[in-house]
Amino acid sequence: MSNLVVRRGKPEEVVASLIQQLGSVSSVAFHEEVTSEELNVEKKVKEVCAQMKVNVHTCWGATLYHRDDLPFSHISRLPDVYTQFRKAVESESLVRPLFLTPEMLNPLPPGLQEGVIPTAEDLHQTEPVEDPRSAFSCSGGESQALARLKHYFWDTNAVATYKETRNGLIGLDYSTKFSPWLAAGCISPGYIYHQIKQYERERTANQSTYWVIFELLWRDYFRFVAMKYGNRLFQSKGLQDKSVPWKKDMKLFDAWKEGRTGVPFVDANMRELAMTGFMSNRGRQNVASFLTKDLGLDWRMGAEWFEYLLIDHDVCSNYGNWLYSAGIGNDPRENRKFNMIKQALDYDTNGDYVRRWVPELQSIRGGDVHTPWTLSSAALSHAQVCLGETYPTPIVVAPEWSRHVNKKPSGAGPSQRGKKGPSHTPKQHRDRGVDFYFSRSKFL
Repeated sequence: MSNLVVRRGKPEEVVASLIQQLGSVSSVAFHEEVTSEELNVEKKVKEVCAQMKVNVHTCWGATLYHRDDLPFSHISRLPDVYTQFRKAVESESLVRPLFLTPEMLNPLPPGLQEGVIPTAEDLHQTEPVEDPRSAFSCSGGESQALARLKHYFWDTNAVATYKETRNGLIGLDYSTKFSPWLAAGCISPGYIYHQIKQYERERTANQSTYWVIFELLWRDYFRFVAMKYGNRLFQSKGLQDKSVPWKKDMKLFDAWKEGRTGVPFVDANMRELAMTGFMSNRGRQNVASFLTKDLGLDWRMGAEWFEYLLIDHDVCSNYGNWLYSAGIGNDPRENRKFNMIKQALDYDTNGDYVRRWVPELQSIRGGDVHTPWTLSSAALSHAQVCLGETYPTPIVVAPEWSRHVNKKPSGAGPSQRGKKGPSHTPKQHRDRGVDFYFSRSKFL
């Protein structure tokens, strides 16, 4: 029975040490990456192997559609609009079949120590604290990934309503939550795809089952975009070579990253990220729009903060989405901006999500919790809120927000979405894409 060998250090040095220790290595195999830091590591590993006269075998395994099966003669021909890419691969390419999982692997060579998985302290980090409010109370590894898929597909049939619930904010099952395992390589997009196809044959095929594939395709697309554009993915001007006078105001940035902007929907999402390393897709779109469009801050500050905290960080998807939010990526429309108050009322109608993560506002009932600065001093006093003291005054108020202030449900009654169940997508939004790609309105 084989096992995982764990080592700490630079990959090229660890590989060289293992080759030297084993003495009879014929080849080293690894998955290919696409962004510069990872490519530099690959280059160094190849150089070490060449010096030690060991063959290198690389393979492509990060995407649903194999790089060599794309219907474009060269990566430079990749469309700059997702829909064109999606239609081309869906009509002209095939997802490859899965390799069979070996029943057994050879044992580790004698004398080779497995090594120990480093602790948080070893990595100069503090031990993570479990937060009972988390929407992702799962742990790593392939077994956990497979158990999650079994739960979401076969045990609960949650996948059959995914398109209706995917914009939720509270709970584990409003979305697949596959992204952390995909990012860590614990499960492959191909395995998920073939399980969906089996589910469609044996249970039901509908828009929801397709929409999981649709989102896996977004993940593919951002990786291929990174291949096409290289380090432009990380540059201020983005893919469009567009000069924007981004600000680098650390006071504003600190308020954003610490969840004290005074805009409750933004603050709730940023606090969830800080406490759990996870944030819903809907939340990510909103806080990114707020940072880039409402605050005018350099999008790279937000992207780096996400990279630091996200348990599902994928460099291509993260930077691709931030470029999109900033208006310098793969967005066919200009000046796309989210209206924070409209979004809050659409997706957290009665404010349950905000009260969960911003407890200082928990006594403000209903949708009023999204705009505490519009409440009377008597209402704030009754809720034991003092703006500027117990909760910040907003660091910005966009003029378009006022259109939605008087449309809030207020006061009594439990939220239709509840604290335990999924948040359902408002009817008018159900046909929107995985991110903010299909809106006809400038202020979503």
